[in-house]
Amino acid sequence: MNYSLPTDSADRPIVIVGAGTLGRRIAAVFAAGGSDVRIADLQEAQRTAALEYIAESLPELTERLHQQGTVVTAGTVTAVEQVADALSGAWLVVEAVPEKLEIKRPLFGDLDRLADHDALLATNSSSYASRYVIDEVTNAGRVFNMHFAMPPTSMAVELMSDGQTSEGLLEDVAEELRRYGLAPFIAHAESTGFIFNRIWAAIKRESLAVVAEGVSTPEDVDAIMRANMGLAAGPFALMDQVGLDVVLDIEEHYAAETPTLPEGPRELLRSYVSAGKLGRKTGEGFYTYGE
Repeated sequence: MNYSLPTDSADRPIVIVGAGTLGRRIAAVFAAGGSDVRIADLQEAQRTAALEYIAESLPELTERLHQQGTVVTAGTVTAVEQVADALSGAWLVVEAVPEKLEIKRPLFGDLDRLADHDALLATNSSSYASRYVIDEVTNAGRVFNMHFAMPPTSMAVELMSDGQTSEGLLEDVAEELRRYGLAPFIAHAESTGFIFNRIWAAIKRESLAVVAEGVSTPEDVDAIMRANMGLAAGPFALMDQVGLDVVLDIEEHYAAETPTLPEGPRELLRSYVSAGKLGRKTGEGFYTYGE
């Protein structure tokens, strides 16, 4: 079947699977753009935190769209425990669960079976091409990568085919995303890390290597990157924000694909993760954070 952007997408809800850091931010952006959004997450605490974050963020996000010339009324946001309870009528489902294929593959099989016949299915995975999640999917033409950076701070979104995504679908989705204030970019060939993360991975890995080899410290690496490149935050501060466990998972994935990558950066990350120092979310990573 050839899939295209549903003609009635403006009148149908969007589902976000996963209420974590990115899931709730993605939901806020779509709700600010006027879509009704349903969030599915098994953990009640995550659902509650997501709804609180969105309630706080919506006024500013909607005002930002107004300033850009898009006048909309914010959509509603609801949260449920079970994915199956959220899917009816949705035109787009975005998966934002942990970076583990043993979770993503069966989930996409369920989404393919339970979502509306014309619904589009996207993975927000930052490290896995979407072809890795379609083992249990029958309708691969509607599956693709939709990787968000860190909205609303960065509104960049990268789109990439699963190798069977319907022709022209990514271009249509990119156009639709612009009305939410998002900045879409299409990867025209499969690329681990897409566009930005592939480049960022090299910077991050060399930063870790410089510290692992005793050449410098996280503080000095961040400071020199800010001084020379005008960055608001250096690589170590950014890794703390993402979560060092997530960064390590991504690095392990890169290493599995390219065994010649140096071990030092991953060893440094493992030392922090094994000590429970995961970054901002635990109060300590490369830096120490107050409440």
